[in-house]
Amino acid sequence: MNWRLWLILALLAGALLSGWFAWRADGPDMDAPGVVQRSDYILRDFEVVTLDSRGQESFSLRAPELQQTPGARTLELVTPVFLMPDQHGSRWEVRSKTGWVNEKSTLVQLRGDVVADSPMGASRPTVVRTEQMDVYPEENRATSEAVVTITTPGTTMRGTGMEADLASKRIQLLSKVSLNNDPIRR
Repeated sequence: MNWRLWLILALLAGALLSGWFAWRADGPDMDAPGVVQRSDYILRDFEVVTLDSRGQESFSLRAPELQQTPGARTLELVTPVFLMPDQHGSRWEVRSKTGWVNEKSTLVQLRGDVVADSPMGASRPTVVRTEQMDVYPEENRATSEAVVTITTPGTTMRGTGMEADLASKRIQLLSKVSLNNDPIRR
């Protein structure tokens, strides 16, 4: 082979490599550190009412900040307060440090100092405390895999794991259950 063919092949390889590098460097690298994806929207100091598939209120939400997760249709919340209707039209009030809502609003994940108060005027006021709770608004159901403390007048129950039907106010602790009964003296 003559030296001209080698020179042509080397120049062709150089052109291909430089074209490939230029093509790769054309767009921003989203995985690179320092590149921040922005949320499509952010709401501050808001209140919203979410309806279920039948047009009934699924839950209401108040929070100082909500933002759409960059690159997804999910929502991230800061110190949310959820109001969830029961079967009588009264509302459970559920608070936490953070929250996350899936794109169809069928799952709400609450994390950090979760407190759920039964509706005002309930015959047996109930407070549920845990570090994490998953709420399924359309099913009026809540679950937790963490330690849960349930307080009613004169009774404190504690256990790991929970299944709750918010409509009927039926709460079941799943394991390691303890009960402290301190009846109110008359």
